[in-house]
Amino acid sequence: MTDAADTSEASGDGSNRPEPTLETVLITGCSSGIGRETAKAFLEEDWLVYATARDTDDITDLAKRGCETAELDVTDRGQVERVVDRVVDEAGRLDCVVNNAGFAQMGPVEDIPTDRFHEQMDVNLYGPHRLARAALPHMRDAERGSIINVSSALGRITFPGAGVYSASKYALEGMSDAMRMETAAFDVDVVLVEPGPVETEFYDRADDELEGLPRSDAYADLYEMFDGASAFGGGGPMAVQPEDVASVILNAASSTDPDPRYPVGAMAKYFMLARFVPDRWRDTAFKLFRRFAT
Repeated sequence: MTDAADTSEASGDGSNRPEPTLETVLITGCSSGIGRETAKAFLEEDWLVYATARDTDDITDLAKRGCETAELDVTDRGQVERVVDRVVDEAGRLDCVVNNAGFAQMGPVEDIPTDRFHEQMDVNLYGPHRLARAALPHMRDAERGSIINVSSALGRITFPGAGVYSASKYALEGMSDAMRMETAAFDVDVVLVEPGPVETEFYDRADDELEGLPRSDAYADLYEMFDGASAFGGGGPMAVQPEDVASVILNAASSTDPDPRYPVGAMAKYFMLARFVPDRWRDTAFKLFRRFAT
């Protein structure tokens, strides 16, 4: 892709910042799955796409397609600020941030060490917060923009063994709801995208994180259930493709009046409905499921 700075003249205020041209999006976690497909989807609609990953070697194919690429670890505040500054300096605008980077730390809450819990929150919650803090001043000044936070169906309802991952997504949902109301006065939208099971490599890392836990015998039935099945729903007839999620993200970013939330896939919609079932009924259902699944 031709750099936006090469196709526009310097702004009239004497700075080297280019005149704003293409709508510009910054996407995290583009090494695979939803992030990679989202970068492709925006690129096909003629956005200027900044695709990021912790290792840029993982996104060389996106660079060849026409994306601008950058190394970005969302747990590194300095790196977050530098990447946002680079986008604004080169493109002259930042219209959308897609907070997609994340992972799932599964397992019984008691068995998950606190440092693992912190890592989960650092990536899934503090990372989007860092990006929002860096991007919002530019969006407020421009009086336009959208922040799209990729959450999960497990950000609205949880099950045994998903407590720590769900905690990070529940918190992301609450933070996003507050931000949406705070930024509305500046014409900045904050949107949650809530996929159910998705066919990605995301679940391979979830399995790896689970394998690394110091397993206690008290939850042997849960571990047996996880080990004996596709524990996190990474496949099967209920799973959606990452392209489906990318399409929803693109539509939300392109809308002049996006919905606050976009559940993606049948399972996500069923989970949303399950929130209205009384807690005791859900607890009983999970108890029966554990009994017959092991």
